[in-house]
Amino acid sequence: MGGTEDKLIKKANFCREKCPVCTRARKGNKLARIFVKYVDSKVCPYCRAYERVYGKKAYE
Repeated sequence: MGGTEDKLIKKANFCREKCPVCTRARKGNKLARIFVKYVDSKVCPYCRAYERVYGKKAYE
């Protein structure tokens, strides 16, 4: 079980720190925010991991 949780946390941290689209969306870029809100969060495993680990949407 620990390995799966570690992978989830690593994906969430990538979304939080290194993802170029998500970091711009959180900083206030409207186009990036719309993209993450309606497209990326449904497709990207990193966005989904961010939502599970941090309890908020990847664009917030």
